[in-house]
Amino acid sequence: MIRRAAALLTTLLVAGCAGLADSAGRTSQGTSGTGPITFATGRDTTAYLRPLLDRWNQTHPAEPVTLLELPEAADEQRAQMVANLQAHSDVYDVLGLDVVWTAEFADAGWIVPLDRSVFPLDKMLKGVADTAIYRDRLWAAPYTSNAGLLYYRSDILKKEHLKPPRTWAELRDQASRLSAKYHIGGYAGQFLPYEGLTVNFAEAVQSAGGQILDPDARRVTMDLGATRTALDFLVGGVEEGWIPQEALSYKEEESRLAFQEGRLVFARNWPHAYGPATHSDLAGKFEVTRLPGLTGPGSSTLGGLNLAISAYSKRQKTALDFIRYFTGPEIQRLVLTEGSFPPVWAELYDDPALIKRFPYLPVLKEAILSARPRPVTPNYNQVSLVISSAVSGALNLSKPVDETVADLKQQLGEVVQPGG
Repeated sequence: MIRRAAALLTTLLVAGCAGLADSAGRTSQGTSGTGPITFATGRDTTAYLRPLLDRWNQTHPAEPVTLLELPEAADEQRAQMVANLQAHSDVYDVLGLDVVWTAEFADAGWIVPLDRSVFPLDKMLKGVADTAIYRDRLWAAPYTSNAGLLYYRSDILKKEHLKPPRTWAELRDQASRLSAKYHIGGYAGQFLPYEGLTVNFAEAVQSAGGQILDPDARRVTMDLGATRTALDFLVGGVEEGWIPQEALSYKEEESRLAFQEGRLVFARNWPHAYGPATHSDLAGKFEVTRLPGLTGPGSSTLGGLNLAISAYSKRQKTALDFIRYFTGPEIQRLVLTEGSFPPVWAELYDDPALIKRFPYLPVLKEAILSARPRPVTPNYNQVSLVISSAVSGALNLSKPVDETVADLKQQLGEVVQPGG
């Protein structure tokens, strides 16, 4: 009994010193470990990340961070992380998690809870911190936020005396006419069957006034009418040709390049595509606005990246120190200025100097604040696979819209309420 009490006391002291257990209480192994760490995250397509990491390395020569770039696609990133964590590997110390993975990784015991008091959550955009909370515990630190935007060729619209579309009808009309006149694609999003397609479809459904699941993913709340309207909009674009066939193979990078290279009039993408376009031949010829919806501005899916600590890391104290630094004000500003990624600190969106340099910041802030988070569930990956597979079949015109919607509702029910 004495040995047990001593062991328990040691565990509590280590956890308290490291600041890695929240007030609710779960602790993790190796919380006092220091030394070189690795940061596993998706591929850095804008080449902004290494210079930021160098800032840490220059001031922490005994605790350098090494970047481990995973694939670009979120699904593939998750697969590699899960394989590593299921093997209890200590190769990854800090994990760059898509905001939708929090519940799954926490529920599986792959990441450790963090002390809320060491992070300035009150300085972050409303709703952003919630993406890192599961069952009232903080499991990661918000690093970037995200919301989909509509990129459009402002030079073409100006020449045609058109305002950027606010509704689907306007987008359909402009994309159809301008595509034919200028011999380029009308509109594209991320339509390959992966997480990106789930996001695009969810945005369409909520922009039509619907919802797929309740926030806790315990019930399928999918309104058949709104879902049918949303899918009709996307499928109609393919059938009518203003969504080009090649867009069915696009992920984020393919759609970014298609727009940047002048092959599209309109494109749905994340804000990170803005910076590269301003340094291309398209500079001065494009702008961004909120996604259009059925009757007015639509609603984006809330995206972003959170930084978590692997439960199997042997250097969790260094990992925590790195995350605190990397989510702090200095790096948050550079995340925007060097990477074109939306920071999580609210004050940066109202900075006059930044707005002058990035005129889209007010629009982006509106998009983030009006965005909806994806359902919080450890089974989110399975939910996403069901949605992307069903929607892909409809976009490829292999299954009618009505049948797709009915089947999708049934399949989601089997995932969310098995045996119910």
